[in-house]
Amino acid sequence: MWTEAYEKLTSSEKEEFRRLANMLLSKTFIIRDYYDSKEEMMKISPEYRFIERNFELFSGYFFCSGWDLLKDNQYGVILVENVYEYNRLKLSRLTTFFLYIIRLIYEEEREHISLRNEVITTTGQIIHKMINLNLIKKKPSDHDISDSLRLLSNHNLIQKISGPWEKADTKILILPSVLFVVSNERISRIYDLVENGENTQDENNQDNETVSEIIRGEGEEA
Repeated sequence: MWTEAYEKLTSSEKEEFRRLANMLLSKTFIIRDYYDSKEEMMKISPEYRFIERNFELFSGYFFCSGWDLLKDNQYGVILVENVYEYNRLKLSRLTTFFLYIIRLIYEEEREHISLRNEVITTTGQIIHKMINLNLIKKKPSDHDISDSLRLLSNHNLIQKISGPWEKADTKILILPSVLFVVSNERISRIYDLVENGENTQDENNQDNETVSEIIRGEGEEA
């Protein structure tokens, strides 16, 4: 039982277990490789390693609450999924467009990746691609850009390397967790929708219309 494994932890380890269990529920993803801005290099997350060492303990704990704990060793991603498909996050239309474009960029650049999984882009490149695909007609406001990218960052889908979110030259690390949010099938659907002109942004209802996208679990189709 996971309770027996928990009791074998030291006091500091129990505190770390509680902290990381809450972090998983809040962020959905824990990523192995992250960018350390102070040392300006990629490093391995101690949080990821702690969960990895105690994976059965975390898995048993989450199972009792109706969650599946999953780990992908290739991409270095640990995530939780609700077995009852609760705890869904509904994104705004603009944030959904950001998510899809980030996923597209990751897929395109992944072909050039050999040993590592990280892909770096910029806010300007993301906006430029959104306009080229006719998802939006003009650059969104700085506030909307910042809100959308910050939300994706809060769920460990991207990481800001430098600069404010809304600046064109701000470097953004696309994390491999994006592969587990937007499937290849959904990428194909977006291309189809764009080609048919069905998913372009209507400026008259930009603030009211939302598109469902699920951060946790499979959920409904966007």
